[in-house]
Amino acid sequence: MLLVTGATGNIGRDLVRDLDAKGADVRGLVRDPARAAGLPDRAERAVADLDEPATLPPAFAGVERLFLLTPGIGTSQAANAVAAARAAGVRHIVLLSSTNVLGDPMPAMGRWHREREEVVRTSGIPATILRPGGFMLNALEWLSTIRDGGYVLDPTGPGRFAPIDTADIAAVAAAVLTEDGHDGEAYALTGDELFTVAEQVAVLARAIGRELQVREVRTPEEAVRARFPGGAPPALAEALVEGFRLMRADTAGFRTDTVKRLTGRAPRTFADWCARNAAAFRRPPGA
Repeated sequence: MLLVTGATGNIGRDLVRDLDAKGADVRGLVRDPARAAGLPDRAERAVADLDEPATLPPAFAGVERLFLLTPGIGTSQAANAVAAARAAGVRHIVLLSSTNVLGDPMPAMGRWHREREEVVRTSGIPATILRPGGFMLNALEWLSTIRDGGYVLDPTGPGRFAPIDTADIAAVAAAVLTEDGHDGEAYALTGDELFTVAEQVAVLARAIGRELQVREVRTPEEAVRARFPGGAPPALAEALVEGFRLMRADTAGFRTDTVKRLTGRAPRTFADWCARNAAAFRRPPGA
């Protein structure tokens, strides 16, 4: 049995579907069973909460391999999951981390992920670490300014990165969870195309058939609003500003071929992602 945490999220939902398509026995860990309605019928549902250790034993019973995704900046959920995995005799953990751990010096975002990696590494359970870069779906954070004013706030200027489709992260995770030979590995995952934000916006504009402007941010507060329009907790806001500063300085960008090596196909393109999500950008506010 394979257990997927975050089974109703952007990565977990696709991962459960990919594993089901491979014929694997898969169980999705969910807090709200209503949100699991879209999962494959054959997939089991386990209602539990990583913040509540007492709820975890039934979800982990009979599990051999675990996909572990924990949000936020702490380690308590990872520690709770690892403790439950040890008790259940789980033989392999696949942890979702971040390419931020590769920074030199390591930014705050990387340190938070590194701490979770250490929780898993010191568990005694063989593990594989997946370290994706920036997600294509982060472009959805542009929705409010696109709908209200036809523009996107750009906090990184000339900086380049290779955004990845979360569906490709799921595809890699499915391969690692169903194949041998990945214990002890750490895989950096990116898309295959390097972009500035302005170049991404140009691709999106073509997909939705609308002219879009790009406005560089003027203050750290505006940079945070570019990612979280409603604001962010102080520690996260500081980490975001630090991350944007480092991305701005990286005009070459970081790109790997790991998705192709592990799945046998090229990563999905940002143009493909925009075409699939164009309707979200065309809807009027409140629709």
